[in-house]
Amino acid sequence: MKIVIQRVKKASVWVEDKLISQINCGLLVLVCCEKEDNEKTLDWIADKLVKLRIFSDESGKFNLSVRDIKGEILLVSNFTVCGYLKKGTRPTFHLAEEPEKAKELLQTLAEKIKEKGISVKEGIFGAHMEIHLVNDGPVTLYLEYLKKI
Repeated sequence: MKIVIQRVKKASVWVEDKLISQINCGLLVLVCCEKEDNEKTLDWIADKLVKLRIFSDESGKFNLSVRDIKGEILLVSNFTVCGYLKKGTRPTFHLAEEPEKAKELLQTLAEKIKEKGISVKEGIFGAHMEIHLVNDGPVTLYLEYLKKI
């Protein structure tokens, strides 16, 4: 699994000029499920997202998590995060999980995060979405679950 995490003051998902979901302060997370992702992957990612200390405390240090600030998470499926760019100039997406399985994994990830007490909103899987956001900082991180070889 590969994800892009953005600390946001607010973010929203629109499909065909209709507001689908929105959050205030929290994390916008672009998620690409990969082949071989499983329950262990989801547990690790959910735990990392909830505990990740990228919000500033009163002294300006990254000491607070989304849980600490009572923030929200907006999960958006984005298979292009797995785009392979090593050869040529057009990305390939052979590392991304098949859509049906990826949708199931993403829904399970959302549930695991909710079980940890965090409000989770989602985009629409497979839809052409517009993401509106106010990036806070900006703070943008990339996280990848590395499988043991």
